[in-house]
Amino acid sequence: MPVPADSGPWVPRFCEGASKLDNKHRVLIVEDQHLLRVGLSHLVSELADYCIVGAASGGVEACHLAEKTRPDLVLMDLSMPGGSGFEAIATIKRNVPHARIIVLTVHHSEDDVNDAFAAGADGYVLKDSPFADLVREMRFVMQGKCVVSLDAYRARAGLHGVRDANAHKARLWSALTNRERTVLRLVVEGHTSRQVGECLKVSPKTVDKHRANLMRKLGIANLTGLVHFAIDIGVLALNDDDRV
Repeated sequence: MPVPADSGPWVPRFCEGASKLDNKHRVLIVEDQHLLRVGLSHLVSELADYCIVGAASGGVEACHLAEKTRPDLVLMDLSMPGGSGFEAIATIKRNVPHARIIVLTVHHSEDDVNDAFAAGADGYVLKDSPFADLVREMRFVMQGKCVVSLDAYRARAGLHGVRDANAHKARLWSALTNRERTVLRLVVEGHTSRQVGECLKVSPKTVDKHRANLMRKLGIANLTGLVHFAIDIGVLALNDDDRV
């Protein structure tokens, strides 16, 4: 008796042929646990705007698959055999520069978050986040934004010393000019220099100059730091619809 088609194990529907990739983001899944890898591949493959191009169980395999499949988005675990996730992130970013990478992990220490972004990650999401949250972060990242899930941010921030730190940040905020504050608000909302320039009726180069000045005054070196600063002082709100 033939076995019903739906009775066997689920197998990811990998994209084949250029026509199937039209208007879809190519996704590579990197996860060493088989059940999670298959389950995540299944969930992502059901999304209308995404297409699975590969699934890897380790860092070395992930790097090879990334070069072969040229994904638009990589969902990357950190703890894997065959090299660390940080090394894999850096290698993929070097070999496939257009690829956006979201770390999907159980780790939420400040060192892990910082090391992930230093390696080239574009997003950081905890594995216990709802799938709807991950989808939202995926869409933000594909729009060119840098994201840290709310749960990861809360775990990273903790509770100790927050009030004193925020008081210091409030003093830094007061030292910014009105134009620098406006640029900060627009930048952390995900607008490009060109878009900010159009809003303020100035050139992108002028926007970049304002951005460099405010980052120097705040002692912040990257967009992730600006977003965290904006959240801490209340310029950027975090709720169910907003993510860092």
